[in-house]
Amino acid sequence: MKNITSSLVCLAAAILATGCASGPKFTEVSKSFPPLGPEQGRIFVYRPGNFAGSAVQPSVHLNNEPVGSSQPGGFFYVDRPAGQYEVSTTTEVKRTLSLLLEKGQIRFVRLGIAMGFFVGHVYPELVEPEKAEKEIRDCSFTGANPPKP
Repeated sequence: MKNITSSLVCLAAAILATGCASGPKFTEVSKSFPPLGPEQGRIFVYRPGNFAGSAVQPSVHLNNEPVGSSQPGGFFYVDRPAGQYEVSTTTEVKRTLSLLLEKGQIRFVRLGIAMGFFVGHVYPELVEPEKAEKEIRDCSFTGANPPKP
């Protein structure tokens, strides 16, 4: 019985480890993000780490262009010219969020998870900076070319 319990604990730990993002934490690299260009804004996309739905990691699209992955405990950012944008993810259904990005503006999009019929649905939602900065601080950078701390 003890061996079965130990095996189950190890299996659960392995599942948790494979589902979460790894890389430098937001607090370690946030001061090294490059400055925005004069006509650009920045969109941070993050998914707080939790076990619920950790196996569900769809691509994140910005105006139908893939820009990252929805990894639990991970974040990435994109710099874009001011304008209207649609953030989307697709599992069984496509979930979208429309937002306006202004010059010099920083927006935060949290990826939540809801139950679906076969798999979970990952949905984007706009979050106020004060709340987002608390939620993103322990997330790991999952984008390309991590900034140097």
